Amino acid sequence: MERVRFFRDASLDEFLRAVELHVDAINEAVAAIPPDRIRLHVCWGNYAGPHVHDVPMEEILPLIVRARVGAISLPLANPRHQHEYKVLARHGLPDSLLFLPGVIDTTTNYVEHPRAVADAIVRVAEAVGDPTRVLAGTDCGFETSAGFATVAPDVVWVKLRSLSAGAHLASRQIFG
Repeated sequence: MERVRFFRDASLDEFLRAVELHVDAINEAVAAIPPDRIRLHVCWGNYAGPHVHDVPMEEILPLIVRARVGAISLPLANPRHQHEYKVLARHGLPDSLLFLPGVIDTTTNYVEHPRAVADAIVRVAEAVGDPTRVLAGTDCGFETSAGFATVAPDVVWVKLRSLSAGAHLASRQIFG
């Protein structure tokens, strides 16, 4: 999201240098914490907008996997980024890293069908190559600022039930 908010007029190289600096800062800040206790959420922002200026995962993945964390969370339910699981297949992830794909869009009141959720999980698991390293979740939080909800609270619970049902379907498909 920083690309859109703070680096809009900067070159991609300038932005990537900032990402590298942020990863270095994170690594220094968490040096005394075991990586398996840390999850890093990298976000394109969960605002209901066109997202046409989002930085592609292809550009940032090599930098963010350098973070000394046990898991990386990335939004993949957002229609602008649903295809980016393919980047994982091309680049891979370090063996010690878990991947937490967002498979539920937190900006819309549409409820994802459990089969669509399962399909997304299976695609990501195949791209990662080891389904035991994939833990599905939501793109972001359902409310970025207190009191500013774009998804109705009762819909949030239905979406989370769909996530659970989709994860169950995906687990049956992957693990038998």
